[in-house]
Amino acid sequence: MNPVQSSAVQSKVVSREEWLRARIQLLAKEKELTRLRDEQARLRRTLPWVKIEKEYVFEGASGKRKLADLFDGSSQLAIYHFMFGPDWKEGCPSCSFVSDHLSGAVPHLKARDVTLTMVSRAPWSKLDQFRKRMGWQFPWVSSHGNDFNRDFHVTFTPEEIEKGKAEYNYTTGPFPSVEAPGLSVFVQGPGGQVFHTYSAFARGLEPLVSAYMLLDMTPKGRDEDHLRFPMEWLRHHDRYGETTQPFADAQKPYWPAIASEATGSCCEHGGERS
Repeated sequence: MNPVQSSAVQSKVVSREEWLRARIQLLAKEKELTRLRDEQARLRRTLPWVKIEKEYVFEGASGKRKLADLFDGSSQLAIYHFMFGPDWKEGCPSCSFVSDHLSGAVPHLKARDVTLTMVSRAPWSKLDQFRKRMGWQFPWVSSHGNDFNRDFHVTFTPEEIEKGKAEYNYTTGPFPSVEAPGLSVFVQGPGGQVFHTYSAFARGLEPLVSAYMLLDMTPKGRDEDHLRFPMEWLRHHDRYGETTQPFADAQKPYWPAIASEATGSCCEHGGERS
């Protein structure tokens, strides 16, 4: 049976009036969450900044570019750390899931003084080919050969993975892949100086995925609890329906081995279900 076809738990059936009372009670909780989210956004904007001292050089469609060049006329830059290792044949399916949602937001973000860019360690030629395959509109640059991914804690050494000492999401512990997803935000001050203002990882990235937000409003919800790991169902958007080998990287370097020791995937927010 296809995992997404499992049955939702049947709730009790009531009159429209009783449903309305229950819905209004829930609405009060939803409004409370909205106000809390607004307060979190305000606090996020008050975080101190860190001056970027190191010079990073990336490669993209326009050749070599420094971090300051990626702002592309905006004063704010949002970088999504897309999991695509140098030796991978294609990008991570979960990062692709996120990117499907972000691509259409590019012109709207630009209108609000924010440039969105993807950064991965794979060579730019691989990134460009995959971006064209997926039909995405955002710019994408390669950090291959620089320390950007390491410095922003989304790439780990094999030794760190083996010893369970990967520094991710502001803690150190086991991680199933040498690549991890994340979002880092920067601002460009007077004179072109770049400052780091914010980074999010793991389930902090969920607001980027409107499909999950919509699934949370349905009777089945995300319907992942019965899976071996929550994102087991996910495919690249051009690969749904393929059952033999839906991934070009047969060993799935972005997911754990699907076995008893698997506790979650890096794409599935670092193994966190909650």
